[in-house]
Amino acid sequence: MTNQGRRGSKRARSSAGGAFARFELRHELNQAIEAAGYEEPRPIQSKGIPPAMQGRDVLGLAQTGTGKTAAFVLPALHHLLVDRHPALRVLVVTPTRELATQVHGEFERLGQFTPLKSTVIFGGVPASKQIRALRQKPDVVVACPGRLLDLANQGEIKLKDIEILVLDEADHMFDMGFLPDVRRILKLLPKERQNLLFSATMAKEIRRLADDVLYKPAVIELANARPAETIDHVLVPTPEPGKQAILEELLDGDDFRSAIVFTRTKHRARRLAKKLDAAGYKAIALQGNMSQGQRVRALAGFKDGTFDVMVATDIAARGLDIEDVSHVINFDVPTTPDAYTHRIGRTGRSERSGLAYTLVTGADDKQVRDIEKRLGSPIERVRMGARGGPATGGRPAAESGGGRRPSSRRGGGPRRGAGRGRPAPEAGRDDRPAAPKKAAGPSFGAGLDRSDRPDRPAPTGSSRRGGGRRRRSRGRGRR
Repeated sequence: MTNQGRRGSKRARSSAGGAFARFELRHELNQAIEAAGYEEPRPIQSKGIPPAMQGRDVLGLAQTGTGKTAAFVLPALHHLLVDRHPALRVLVVTPTRELATQVHGEFERLGQFTPLKSTVIFGGVPASKQIRALRQKPDVVVACPGRLLDLANQGEIKLKDIEILVLDEADHMFDMGFLPDVRRILKLLPKERQNLLFSATMAKEIRRLADDVLYKPAVIELANARPAETIDHVLVPTPEPGKQAILEELLDGDDFRSAIVFTRTKHRARRLAKKLDAAGYKAIALQGNMSQGQRVRALAGFKDGTFDVMVATDIAARGLDIEDVSHVINFDVPTTPDAYTHRIGRTGRSERSGLAYTLVTGADDKQVRDIEKRLGSPIERVRMGARGGPATGGRPAAESGGGRRPSSRRGGGPRRGAGRGRPAPEAGRDDRPAAPKKAAGPSFGAGLDRSDRPDRPAPTGSSRRGGGRRRRSRGRGRR
């Protein structure tokens, strides 16, 4: 479509070495790639970057955690650099504020040696700061649909010069009911543009959207139905009253570093986080009733090790790129196979190994059958013993070297960062010191942590840190 010849003819050759050199990206981008520590392109990058740089439309079907963000960020930045003129030329639309923030962060990281400017906009916060950033004429805008339409209707953002449109996590936008908004946004864009659509799954509604938007796209499909091979996942049969004990046993394991625990509802997430907190775990909730400040601090605390357990609703199931999460635990079975894949995809990212456990009761038989049907094979069942690890069948190992060792850490030494003297914070409190705010304005050093809509059940039911093992100390306040 648009820009094919222009982009190909003006592509700058890189003098940098390394595996990314074959893409012939601008030297500023190769410098950023080296600074970011990227060594080998991931499969979605190897297959997606060349057609995107040629100006072709791209349909990328890949699991979360496969590196697809860089697969569109690098070609977009390259295009802006080789044909430089000031205008808003790249628009990325995402379903959630967390994903928008992370995509914007990737533009910051990979554009750090360029003069290009980016900003991020979404709802749930006052629009004044975002409007000021837009008036500084960014080259890139990462946006959630609702706030984008609001600002467009107010005349605060003009989309007439958009040359590249990226629809990221399109299936999640459908799950959240955003497709009508997306179609309204499409009407505001020039007809001649390049379109990149990325989705972990391909429902019929997303297929129709792709057919309407994409022109002879390059299709990159990376076995999106099954979880990544780096994830060992099992089902743990248990009666409903026994879930808390099983959860605590998993969190006390010697192989535990950090976990995201998924629940079906916001109330259940908040309540479970408080129970874990009272039991001595460094737990925090992430759910839609929290203010933006609370959510930002919860995520920051989980990333930096202040908390090692995050109890979340499906708001965290997609887009969040948190390094080295050792465990995903489905306290409640996800209601769709796609949600299962997205949830457990929070571990085993960037080719690291990860463990995923789903606690199942007799009431979950239908959901389990649906998940196994989609995956094409049964999921291993593991019965947990009373503080003795799996009673039968063993368990998947995060590293080579065998099954789960029996845990005896209930009265052991403190976890990393644990000790006496600090009262246990309540999950979701808003009275912790806020994370330092970055300078305002549309620059690659100015990320805005915002969102578009509060968390709510999706219409279709979808939804690191290094350091030694953490230990729970019974009866102590956690730090």
